[in-house]
Amino acid sequence: MVILKLPDEIEKLRTSNLIVAEILGELRGRVRPGVTTGELNSFCEELSRKKRVKPAFKGYKGYPFALCTSVNGEVVHGMPSDRPLISGDILSLDFGVNYKGFYGDAAITVPVGVVSDEASRLLKVTEAGLHDAIRQARAGNRLGDISAAVQEPVESAGFSIVRDFVGHGIGRSLHEDPQIPNYGVRGRGIELKPGMVLAIEPMVNEGSYEVQVLPDGWTVVTTDGKLSAHFEHTVAVTENGPDILSRIQ
Repeated sequence: MVILKLPDEIEKLRTSNLIVAEILGELRGRVRPGVTTGELNSFCEELSRKKRVKPAFKGYKGYPFALCTSVNGEVVHGMPSDRPLISGDILSLDFGVNYKGFYGDAAITVPVGVVSDEASRLLKVTEAGLHDAIRQARAGNRLGDISAAVQEPVESAGFSIVRDFVGHGIGRSLHEDPQIPNYGVRGRGIELKPGMVLAIEPMVNEGSYEVQVLPDGWTVVTTDGKLSAHFEHTVAVTENGPDILSRIQ
């Protein structure tokens, strides 16, 4: 069941998502060679305390950290550790909060030091795919319009779309209907209506779309060991078009 949000609920979701955006912006500024993902998680927890928000992921289905940190061939749900980042890595930071009963959720992938041309291209194509998808989040469009807007340019660029993990609705729960695949056919799927709030999150692999979960039960990796990138925004469908609630300043 897709839950439509009232205008005042969307404003509460905006507040939560702006907090997420602010914290991700602070984290991005800390990413450099030699920093560990565990240190980034600790900083994230410190910022959450200062802003008086509850990290959405910590404790969710037993996940032990506030932040998901996925390095290189890790697709999503990478767990922070004492592993130092090195120049040439790419790092996906996925973070959410619960603020006064409303959830925010967003993700970015950032280069560490100097990265390869192919890694840089992967990041640019994935982020562009996200914004192509957001432009389709308009009342009267179909869910497949969002999905196809990611898939078409990504695959044209020679990359692949992860199929096992998708975007989602968001509101008073972290994950709500509808599920939002990053692949699909234009004109198909449910009709988009004002009041829908969607966490759109392309996950794009350098090589094959196939992934697997590591024995820790969380970390999702590419099966071929090639790079993966992940970008996410929470977006409200309005009468006036898409409204990015988690716009990172």
